[in-house]
Amino acid sequence: MSLVQVTDDKVLKKDLSLFAVGDTVKVHVLIKEGDKERVQIFQGDVIGKKGRGMSETFTVRKVSFGIGVERIFPRQSPWIKKVEVVRSGRVRRAKLYYLRGLKGKAAKLRENR
Repeated sequence: MSLVQVTDDKVLKKDLSLFAVGDTVKVHVLIKEGDKERVQIFQGDVIGKKGRGMSETFTVRKVSFGIGVERIFPRQSPWIKKVEVVRSGRVRRAKLYYLRGLKGKAAKLRENR
């Protein structure tokens, strides 16, 4: 085991829930405004995951007022308080970038039962 793996194992967050590409998630993000802190929820579909260990990231996409908004979250970020899985989607791709070109019902993912 390398030194990098040993240090990563000590620092990695273990409490984040498991989720996959295609799932609809609520990401609870800590927002700092001046000297105040609050938690803001970003809810959307996971369209991609990338990396391993400390460098793992995931991309969440939502449509807000008719405009697609994507955010890339580092999984080990101290600003992420919680990730809740709202529903799990059934997909056959590792990256769902094709959703960027779809609108309305066409952009819906089937639910995994």
